Amino acid sequence: MNAASQCFHCGEPVPAGVELAVLLGGEPRPMCCAGCKAAAEFIRDAGLGDYYRFREAPAPRPEEFPDDAWVTYDRPEVQERLVVSQGDQSSVNLLLEGVRCSACSWLIERRLEREPGVANVAVNPATGRAQLEWRTQAARLSVLLRTVHALGYRPHVLGLADTLEVSLRERRQALKRLAVAGLGMMQVMMFAVALYAGAFEGMDPVLRQYLRLVSMIVATPVLLYAGRPFLQGAWRNLRARHLGMDVPVAVALLLAYGASTWNTFAGSGEVYFDSVTMFVFLLLLGRFAEMSARHQAGSTSDALLRMQPVSASRVVAGGTERVPVAELRAGDTVVVPAGESFPVDGVLTEGETTADESLLTGESAPVPKRRGDAVIGGSTNTGRPVRTWVTAVGHDTVLASIVRLLERAQTERPAIARLADRWASRFVGGVLLAAIAVAGAWVLVDPSRAFEATLAVLVVTCPCALSLATPAAITASTAALARGGLLVTRADALESLARATRVIVDKTGTLTLGHPVVVSCAPLGSLGREECIKAAAALEQSSSHPLAMAFRSVAGPLPEATGVSLHPGAGLEGVLDGRSIRFGSHEFAAAIAPPRELPDSGIYLAREGEWLARIEVRDPLRAGVAEVVRSLEALGLRVEVASGDEPGSVAAVAAAAGIVEHRARLKPEDKLARVRELERRGESVLMVGDGVNDAPVLAAAQVSIAMGAGASLAQTSADAVLMVQDLRVVPAAIALARRTLAIMRQNLGWAVAYNFTALPLAALGLIPPWAAAIGMSASSLLVVFNAMRLRGGETARPSTTPGSAAVATA
Repeated sequence: MNAASQCFHCGEPVPAGVELAVLLGGEPRPMCCAGCKAAAEFIRDAGLGDYYRFREAPAPRPEEFPDDAWVTYDRPEVQERLVVSQGDQSSVNLLLEGVRCSACSWLIERRLEREPGVANVAVNPATGRAQLEWRTQAARLSVLLRTVHALGYRPHVLGLADTLEVSLRERRQALKRLAVAGLGMMQVMMFAVALYAGAFEGMDPVLRQYLRLVSMIVATPVLLYAGRPFLQGAWRNLRARHLGMDVPVAVALLLAYGASTWNTFAGSGEVYFDSVTMFVFLLLLGRFAEMSARHQAGSTSDALLRMQPVSASRVVAGGTERVPVAELRAGDTVVVPAGESFPVDGVLTEGETTADESLLTGESAPVPKRRGDAVIGGSTNTGRPVRTWVTAVGHDTVLASIVRLLERAQTERPAIARLADRWASRFVGGVLLAAIAVAGAWVLVDPSRAFEATLAVLVVTCPCALSLATPAAITASTAALARGGLLVTRADALESLARATRVIVDKTGTLTLGHPVVVSCAPLGSLGREECIKAAAALEQSSSHPLAMAFRSVAGPLPEATGVSLHPGAGLEGVLDGRSIRFGSHEFAAAIAPPRELPDSGIYLAREGEWLARIEVRDPLRAGVAEVVRSLEALGLRVEVASGDEPGSVAAVAAAAGIVEHRARLKPEDKLARVRELERRGESVLMVGDGVNDAPVLAAAQVSIAMGAGASLAQTSADAVLMVQDLRVVPAAIALARRTLAIMRQNLGWAVAYNFTALPLAALGLIPPWAAAIGMSASSLLVVFNAMRLRGGETARPSTTPGSAAVATA
């Protein structure tokens, strides 16, 4: 079929009698339907005609889809379940059908960036996922989805049904192709054994010709159906003037099949149908293993989504009613029977039970829950029936936050993977040049062996192993870390974690449990002890800092504090009874109180013109912190504490943890300055923190881990989230990250060594094509299975006695 009979936009045949064309690049380009014509005109008129020069594959054919269907996504009840909103900013994750190459992602990104209100768009061509952010008041989701669809790509707002459907469809298609190739290979190999035996012991010419013809008939569907992805990929690469790994594969397959077919009808020469079928089968087997690993990595988020039940029993006047979970609102009360999952986040209001939070937190033991305790949506009620007051629904739940972080990681590609892809592309060019050189040399030496040697070179040096070396290892280790309780949320986190040389940890909520209690209150002014504690509690009501928990259980009515504001690293300020009041460090409180000699330790309460109280708060040290520090030092890392708390408290915690270096009274900008200073000295910093104060430094450090119970801003800024309240996962994760880098180097080293060893042997005619196919596929499978060893990466946490925890004083 010549190019003129193909649609320039989607590559499909132009039906007879259809005469549609679009002027592109000064030339009329044929179109197969009005949809492709409209999409091509849309791309041209938007000034994005370069898409057709850079694409590696034809665009998908636009589907018929009613415009009013997109309007559904603007409905508030739909957006509440699908869209994450923060102020005027909204974001959504999409699954894009039809994305086949980097040119597709380039086109979508450039077109959406021109839409008013779009703040950011990132498309990962490897996974077909996109992250879209826009200003709610300036753009509508329906318009943005319609824009993507007009380009010829079907957008799906990412959800469980979409990912499962795509994965199952891909798996079914791969299995069908693998079955055809496997059955064909077995049949052709049986015929080949007879032909090889006949070559040595003699065979009737009619029977030999019969076996050749049957082999050709069986090999044809293997090549054209099972091998179609390789042929299509090579054609797309060549049209885009890009050398992908499918190019040498397709060249080898077509050369072997073409020469074998010619020799079959000519009745002389060698046939390579066995090599063709074996090559296709082994290639498909390697890609199936890679696809399975990729699907297993995505199964974590799918499993989390499946934890949320479809419906819940909501308490109404006169009893309960079964309603969809999407209809629940904060403030509702739900009944959760034993054995069912909590539908959303909430607080226990009636009954006592235990909850299985293992998939969310990694803790296998059921967690006791009493009245007033928080429950996580998706966890299982393993005890008795209880009633829960709903506190968060939709995207505000813990479960939705975890899934969102995982999806963010899946939309990114690590830098080392992009580098491997670039080298693989260059290697393909070298392979093709080497094949031409080998063919020329053998023509001069022994023309009868030229074809076989050239074919072996093309087959044996296919860079599949080189391209699989990095993503296979990253996929396996990310899944292992997730099972151990550490969710990696950014693509480059593993490499940065493995290269870390120094660990900076926050104190409150990180080294300590974040469950502080008030141990003393010394009045310094006109208010009594109880009044001072209540005044401090009034300020802390709106704070998410772990120390605020010490004042949440204060009994009795509290005075009303207005205009409360947080000063990171210093304290809280507000207005109480018409007077300015501060609660925080000595320096912070002294700004509104008269000069007075007071100890620097403790937390001070002062109001305009008067010191009120000095309050001491204690926070237990996490179990096993000293062991964590020793493990990190054994890995060659230096550990230091960076905290905004007063020096005495920080020094006590550092001493109990066995940390020599510690810094206190650090504001957020001071922590940033410390990280920048270490970077200038050539160190790679891992920041482990919790809370709003740590968000800036978590974002700035080379790699960062946020405690899973910390403020959501800190989790969003971090490269990974520790879902279990156990720091012993951190050294285990660093060890696994280093092992991951080692396996990636092993895979890359093996792939390079194999290719450079096999190439001269094939060029010298020492490797026949069938052996080249086995060697190439074995190389790819070895890389995948070597990476799969990381799935068993040890991230277990040793048991400790809870009573062994030390006590820190703030």
